Amino acid sequence: MDQQSIKNRFGIIGNSPALNYALQVATQVANTDLTVLINGESGVGKEAFSQIIHSLSARKHNPFIAVNCGAIPEGTIDSELFGHEKGSFTGAADSRKGYFETVNSGTIFLDEIGEMPLGTQARLLRVLESGEFIRVGSSKVQKTDVRVVAATNKDLLEWVQQNRFREDLYYRLNTVPIRVPALRDRKEDIPLLFRKFVIDFAERYKTTPVQLDEGARQRLVNYTWPGNIRELKNIAEQISVLATDKQVNATELTRFLPENNMNRMPVLVGGGQQQSGQFNNEREILYKLFFDMKRDVTELKKLFMEVMQNPSAAQNPAFMNELKDLQHHHETSQPVLVPHNVPAQPVIMHDSIHDHVEVDESLNIMDKEKELIIKALKKHRGKRKDAAMDLGISERTLYRKLKEYDIDE
Repeated sequence: MDQQSIKNRFGIIGNSPALNYALQVATQVANTDLTVLINGESGVGKEAFSQIIHSLSARKHNPFIAVNCGAIPEGTIDSELFGHEKGSFTGAADSRKGYFETVNSGTIFLDEIGEMPLGTQARLLRVLESGEFIRVGSSKVQKTDVRVVAATNKDLLEWVQQNRFREDLYYRLNTVPIRVPALRDRKEDIPLLFRKFVIDFAERYKTTPVQLDEGARQRLVNYTWPGNIRELKNIAEQISVLATDKQVNATELTRFLPENNMNRMPVLVGGGQQQSGQFNNEREILYKLFFDMKRDVTELKKLFMEVMQNPSAAQNPAFMNELKDLQHHHETSQPVLVPHNVPAQPVIMHDSIHDHVEVDESLNIMDKEKELIIKALKKHRGKRKDAAMDLGISERTLYRKLKEYDIDE
């Protein structure tokens, strides 16, 4: 089957080189039993690639199931995947088959594989290496013949280095990697996708399809699309329903797009200039801030200890120059990063060295993470789903963090 036929069959629109290469790899590997790891941001259509691989394989007439590992609570994911015996845990009134048993001879798509608990990862590795698994509460080894296609929007190799993902499982899953490009990396496909979506919505709502003038088209293409195809489809539906004129210009289009996409970026306050390499993830920004703070405090502690051991050092011009350099670095190179919805507060610098040294403050990232989780739960009155969304993590990850930090809700 040629590539265009595959696109037509699975509703894939676009001709960017990166997309075509991903499709080429998927079709070439489909008729094997190799494990595939699909990488890509949320909303790029990773599940469509798993369906392509299954549908073009020798298993196409056998079962296919998609499992979102991030949506299953940690306490039940083993039961969901491998099954359980009656009485193996509270609530197990009957024996139950897991997905690896019911989808035998078929394909299982494990989405958000990075959210899988480490214990479950070990059991999955055994399935991949020997085709064996054991139900929860059983001692009987069972066999299964299931092809695994996994997907993630995380950098699993980085998670391996942080001991959050098993290295042996990573290399076992990554037999054949497929990277699905983000929408901003295939700009030439954006107008085609938008046109397809507005035509579909026009048919659904019995209206005339909206059209974009050249200014609106350029605005559409230049937008960063952090939500990728899913976000583009939502915007197309909003415009199809709410646009006052079926000929949409750039001004009208802007009403439907988040303001310059700045609501996803931090705000810089203080004397620093905005750096070119902005982080896309607020947690990464927070971690960077903690590390920078820790470095500054370490330098201040060294200066403080020097003064304590030799009080006359405070009068040394070299010492004062070093202190001024550190203050200047703090004011210019280390701007305060805060989320967009937090009011900016002035950064106050004092003349006395004693105002700078806060040696008792904890800069441990785990402590700060625990503090943020507690604040999020208080803010949302204990609602885990809302708190997890605010923190930028899955609800299951939040549940794991609550247990890890022994946080009493």
